[in-house]
Amino acid sequence: MNKHVSWTASETETSEDVIRLTDLRRRFGETAALDGVSLSVQRGEILGIIGRSGAGKSTLIRCLNGLERPDSGKIEIDGREITGLTEASLQPLRRKIGMIFQHFNLLSAKTVEENVALPLKIEGWPKAKRLARAAELLELVGLSGKAKAYPSELSGGQKQRVGIARALAASPALLLSDEATSALDPETTRSILALLKDINSKLGLTILLITHEMEVVRNIADRVTVLDAGRIVEEGPVWQVFSRPQTETTKSLLSGIRPQLPLNIAERLSPSGEGDAIVAIDIAGLAAAGPFLRSLSAAFPNDSRLVHGGVDHIREQPVGRFFVAVSAASVSNLVSFAERLGAQVEVLGHVADHA
Repeated sequence: MNKHVSWTASETETSEDVIRLTDLRRRFGETAALDGVSLSVQRGEILGIIGRSGAGKSTLIRCLNGLERPDSGKIEIDGREITGLTEASLQPLRRKIGMIFQHFNLLSAKTVEENVALPLKIEGWPKAKRLARAAELLELVGLSGKAKAYPSELSGGQKQRVGIARALAASPALLLSDEATSALDPETTRSILALLKDINSKLGLTILLITHEMEVVRNIADRVTVLDAGRIVEEGPVWQVFSRPQTETTKSLLSGIRPQLPLNIAERLSPSGEGDAIVAIDIAGLAAAGPFLRSLSAAFPNDSRLVHGGVDHIREQPVGRFFVAVSAASVSNLVSFAERLGAQVEVLGHVADHA
């Protein structure tokens, strides 16, 4: 079982929580879908929740919108505890929660503006007022010219924009996104993420993203929570978790978007001390902003060489991941030197000939 890893309290504590979960538990037979989940989401924050299939993401979001009742624990939405509420008492609260879905869930027999205005019709708004609100939201999501169109006439990205507008109709305090970009192509995904970020910025809207797509979290979220078998195993600012994942679950989930040791070298790695050592170096934040590689090369001019890697930026923070080959005689000194510069270092093994 992975130990729950969290980054420093100064960077993760919140001053005003829209969501607060305390020791949430939900079982289905012998399976613990949620096994003691505690987390909070600050007003105006974008939190990404990632995990493999079966990690508990869907159960978590169903508990948040009241479709699933936890076995124990506490759920507070915008300061109100909801776990003991009746179905009738939940209805007003659900109006504070907007939902966007993977498959859009639009009504095919209604026009775009009618789909957007539907939550307001249910609330009893007069027709003129709800259509005016729909027009305002369609302009916000870039679909002013599609008010009279039907869902069948729209692209996937346009359908999701309608879904977002509908979710915002009742001015929610919280937007829940359940794999909202999974059915979209990469270009459309980027445009939808840019829209969500814009809405977050303009409206100060709190967004919780449930996803298995690491790029989604990387591009838009402020913080990330990693679920595994119903438990939180790691959480913190996105740039920190992505640059220095601490658990095997997180490392596996991020393997597709973090630099990896080239296969032709990885296949020749040996645990023995023969040949050059291959060292993985992760460095982020202020340490990565400095001349790290230059300092390393100057300290070990004849004993080290860069095999693979580079510096990226996540949430405006520099993040570096490098694979360095170094002579067996110098590996201990290089590891100590890199750690003094603020890096996290792992000796992966040795290669008998040049990498």
